[in-house]
Amino acid sequence: MSKILDKVNNPGDLKSLSFEELRILAGEIRELIIRTVAQNGGHLSSNLGIVEISLALHYVFDTPRDKIIWDVGHQCYTHKILTGRRDKFSTIRQYNGISGFPRREESIYDTFNTGHSSTSISASLGIACARDLQKKDYSVVAVIGDGALTSGIAYEALNNAGALKKRLIIILNDNEMSISPNIGALSFYLNRLRTDPRYNKAREEFKSLLEKNPFLKKTDISKFIKTAEKKIKELFIPGVFFEELGIRYFGPVNGHNLEELIKIFKRIKNLKETSLIHVITKKGKGYPFSEKNPSLYHSASPFDYRTGRIKEKKERESWSNIFGRTIIKLAKKEKKIIAITAAMERGTELLKFKKQFPERFFDTGIAEEHTVTFAAGLASQGYKPVVAIYSTFLQRAYDQILHDVALPNLPVVFAIDRAGIVGPDGPTHQGIFDIAYLRHLPHLIITAPATEIELQNMLYTAIKSNSPFVIRYPKGEVIKEGKKSGKFNSLKIGKAEVIEEGKDVAILALGSMVKIAKEASQELKEKKINPTVVNMRFVKPLDTQLILYLTKKITRIITVEEGILKGGFGSAVIELLQDEGIRNCQVKRIGLPDKFIEQGERERLLKKYGLSREGIIKAVEECLKE
Repeated sequence: MSKILDKVNNPGDLKSLSFEELRILAGEIRELIIRTVAQNGGHLSSNLGIVEISLALHYVFDTPRDKIIWDVGHQCYTHKILTGRRDKFSTIRQYNGISGFPRREESIYDTFNTGHSSTSISASLGIACARDLQKKDYSVVAVIGDGALTSGIAYEALNNAGALKKRLIIILNDNEMSISPNIGALSFYLNRLRTDPRYNKAREEFKSLLEKNPFLKKTDISKFIKTAEKKIKELFIPGVFFEELGIRYFGPVNGHNLEELIKIFKRIKNLKETSLIHVITKKGKGYPFSEKNPSLYHSASPFDYRTGRIKEKKERESWSNIFGRTIIKLAKKEKKIIAITAAMERGTELLKFKKQFPERFFDTGIAEEHTVTFAAGLASQGYKPVVAIYSTFLQRAYDQILHDVALPNLPVVFAIDRAGIVGPDGPTHQGIFDIAYLRHLPHLIITAPATEIELQNMLYTAIKSNSPFVIRYPKGEVIKEGKKSGKFNSLKIGKAEVIEEGKDVAILALGSMVKIAKEASQELKEKKINPTVVNMRFVKPLDTQLILYLTKKITRIITVEEGILKGGFGSAVIELLQDEGIRNCQVKRIGLPDKFIEQGERERLLKKYGLSREGIIKAVEECLKE
């Protein structure tokens, strides 16, 4: 017996289906998503929660003519399946496969590229304004989650939308609340009443009557009606905030009731103003393991479909694990350490810190700009804030780092997680720009540990310093080298470590590239090439004394970094030699090119761009030939 999903090749195929067929289709889509994510890994919980919303939107609206803009983007799997990518869905988040996020380059149904949070309302409002300027007629729908509303840009957009009053529909996907039966029944009744075309027509006619009748204007009837309407809203409708901004509010609506969703979408579709539909969904809907633990399956590694157990090739300790354990050890002795994260307490391994020091832990939500200035406020009062944040998300707070941390020289520590190639999440999540966008800021100390012990000592050094301090470390398994002493050692600021001494070439490696440089060195020695290998440790300040010393005996330098080359660590070395007038030394940089790096397995991408043992050997041999 063929599945309904097999017959759906584009959104137009939905419109001939009955409600019962749509419900069956929702189940088939969930099954496909679960099995695919179990194989590939990916965002499971959020996508299972939004299946019915996605179906209803594509059933009611005429995409791609009508525009749907997805916030964050990791809730777009059903959308992709329905818009001609069902047969390619098995390749999602894989090298040369389809993206796990909306991409305009991939499909005409993907209206706007999204990967970071809270941008959908802003983008949708811009698209709605463009539509009106072009005198076109189509619907614009923004889909945003309740978590994304913690970000300032979402409120800025709501404020602007309320003022402009463009024809725009905002779907608020709320997966943190449950609907009380009484409130739900009353809300559905009010929605049917308020979205009925006859009601809206009467409402506009009554408004016109009040404005035209001079007698009514002189009385308090209009004021009375507005006051009464506001009181009713306060009693029965949880959307007063949006209404006060000038945005019509509808809801809450059961986000898993397809019939109800389709009815309200149809009724609101042609309203000539900005409206918001509050939809209640369950994260992880339809898969018991993700329903029970939606956070674990938010961004899941591959797992066993039957048991829900996450597949691990072997027990591995990540850089994040080491950071999480180290900050706890330090916090036991230093009472002024504060741990801060922007909605990533699990990813940054701060859950245990939160349990041990709840009064010294702050999750600020998806609000990176606020997070940084909040940390600066703490630092100004003598505390030691440590902001644990992914590289790709920290870039959203660039101005706050500059203006509120660097300029007043406040001792905020930035533990930059996922610095470098991240992998399957692709261009929006690769943490490759942090060195380039931080290196030019005065007062900042920027470091990259090569090993587990070095990360611990860098965090200890950062806490003891009295400057803004950046520690960047990659995703994946930590490098365990050296003996653990149980004690923390302060590192001398701006001093590198010479690992091997040779006369033919100097390999200046940073962070995750140190281990690879050492491996390359061994093979180079077999080829009768003797390199000097340096663990640079510090991007800023550079160990200028060591570098200048090396140029007196070695005329070829290779720099290796897991970051963008433009403005990166290698650029800093070239700038130093230029400033010092060193002309007899050739510098070859290995790093990432001036482009957005595609999705794929981390090791595959590192190798592709020369950040591997083979890549370093090739660069050294080319350099020596030149």
